[in-house]
Order: sequence, then C-alpha cells, then structure tokens
Amino acid sequence: MSLTAEHYMARALELARRGEGRTRPNPAVGAVLVRDGRIVGEGFHPAAGQPHAEIFALREAGEAARGADLYVTLEPCNHQGRTGPCTEAILAAGVARVVVGTEDPNPRVAGCGLRRLAAAGIAVQSGVLAAECRRLIAPFAKHIVSGLPFITLKSAVTLDGKTATSRGDSQWISGPASREWVHRLRDRVDAIMVGIGTALRDDPRLTTRLPEGGRDPLRVVVDSRLRLPEQAALLQLDSAAPTLVATTAQAAPDQVDRLRRAGAEILVVAERAGRVDLTALARLLGERGLQHILLEGGAGLNAGCWEAGLVDRLMLFVAPKVVGGADGFGIFAGRGVERLAEARGVREMRVQQVGDDLLIEAEVQVCSQD
Repeated sequence: MSLTAEHYMARALELARRGEGRTRPNPAVGAVLVRDGRIVGEGFHPAAGQPHAEIFALREAGEAARGADLYVTLEPCNHQGRTGPCTEAILAAGVARVVVGTEDPNPRVAGCGLRRLAAAGIAVQSGVLAAECRRLIAPFAKHIVSGLPFITLKSAVTLDGKTATSRGDSQWISGPASREWVHRLRDRVDAIMVGIGTALRDDPRLTTRLPEGGRDPLRVVVDSRLRLPEQAALLQLDSAAPTLVATTAQAAPDQVDRLRRAGAEILVVAERAGRVDLTALARLLGERGLQHILLEGGAGLNAGCWEAGLVDRLMLFVAPKVVGGADGFGIFAGRGVERLAEARGVREMRVQQVGDDLLIEAEVQVCSQD
C-alpha cells in the first residue's frame, strides 16, 4: 500500500510534539525521511542549541538520505544560528524532495529556506497538514511576530456551562483522565496564570503531577493588592520553577517585602482601572521569552484577558454533569456583550472524548490589540 504525504507528515507532527515546551525560543519541529516507501530517518528538535529535526533525521538515514523525500513540519532554516543552516545539510545529503507543513512565520525569514532549496533544483511542496503544523507552532509564531505570549484559556464546565455550584464547589467537575491531560499540558507550557481569587479560594499548587514526573512551569498570580498569604501552597513548593506575583505600584511596600521574604518574585505592572493592566503584563512576560501561557482562571481574570483580546485558544473540558438553577459560576465574570452580533468567534474547532468528558478546543478569532 502506498502511503500518502499526510501519513508521513502526521508522523513528523508526532515526533515534533516530543519537544513541545522544551525548545524555546525555537519552535517544536519534527522530520521524517522516506525512501522507496520506507522511513529511513526520523528526528525532532529537543532543545535550543541542539541540532534541528532535519539533522537528526539525516544522521539516522546516512547514505539512505540520497534520493529520499524529507517531510518536515516547518520550513527548514536557511540562516546561521546556534547551529548551521538546515538547507545546506539537506543539499549536501542529496535529498530529492522536501515536503513542509508550513512556512516559517518569522516575516524576516519566511520562505527563504524553500526558495534556497528550489533554486538548487530540489522539488519543494508546502502546505501538507498545514493547519495542524501551524497550531503546533502557534506560540512561537505569535511571540516572534508580536512579542506577546500565546494564551490558552483552559476550563472545566458542566453540560449547562457551570464551572462551580452556587456555593463555589468545583472539585471535581472533570474526570481523572481530563485532569491528567491538563497536567500533560502544564508540562508543555512556559507558565500557568491565575487570579488572586482562585489562589485564595482553591489554594492551588499549579505544578505538573504525572506518574513519570514532568516539568513545572512558571506560576503567575495576578494580585493587584498583594492579598496572597505567605502560607499559600504556591509559596511552599519544592519546585525548580518560581512563583511570580504581578501587582501594581499601589501595593503596600510592607506587603511586597512580606511576599518576597516568602520566596515570591514581585513584578510591578502598570495599572488600568485600579488593577493590573493585563496587556502590559503580557508584554512583560513576552519580554522574558515566555511563548505559551496556560490561563486557569478564575472568571474575573478570564474575562479581563478575553476582553483585552489576549486569549488565543480555548480548551474546554465538558463533563457529563448538570448543576441546574440560575445561580452558579461560569467561565467569565461580568456582563459580556449585549448583542450576539458583537460576540467573538472561534475557528478550527476540534472535539474528542477524554475519559467521560468531551474536550473542545478552538482557535480564537484574531482581534486588534490596544
């Protein structure tokens, strides 16, 4: 049976995901070399400073790379960075055809790699599983273009859209399979962000807890008046990742000293309407090199980020439960829009079952930043 280009690109995506969350400031990339219908080399980019995916695949293939087809999720680089240009390695290996998922989103280099290969006589094809490849590198793409981190809003809701009962009971809406899924996501993002309301109500740890371990991301608490207690679980962790508290210049100096002594990093951010300016915070986090932030609420912070146009992806776990009644909590606080015509749209919706829950993912329609 002859396998399709989509089949090999899907394998390249599977490989790329092994490096997801570890390659910053670079994107996650996977590559597969195929000759005579057989995979002869595979690779993925594991970390910045390490060889790119194409190089690992070429090394594994050896002489079998000559005359082979290379499937790679992202356009090969054509510039000298910490490692040499992948285009030159591809030409030296004698690869016959290069199939890419998507072009490099960096406007300064987009298309250069493909043009270099085509000019050397290599057959080039672009756009195979393009949507999937673009989603994989969406955090890198947003950061390289705008300097802002990509924000994924994650929430668990009941079938009637509640995140908690009228008394605030929310543990657990989603099932164990969904919770493990979230921990695997935490392992792949650069930071988790919550509001002070969530920190006070739930006293979360915001760590990655997986059977095989995992990497803790930076923890960010938006706390305009520094109400976080020094006994908070976020400040009592044996974790390599720090806890950062974002506040404003209105926070009392003694409160700043109190939390610093407890081990928190304090980030003073410009304010808007008496609270942390979330767009200013996003820019500061982007300047630290953070590409992907997981927003875990609560409703006030969710609403603030949504209204500021900072949310890029929705990830909703819908549990087979109904709270009922008019009371209870939703994903967002506030009034929202008054007319359906004003509602923000989403695109590329994906639905899958995770345990007993449904996971709905979607990309948020782009809106302009202030």
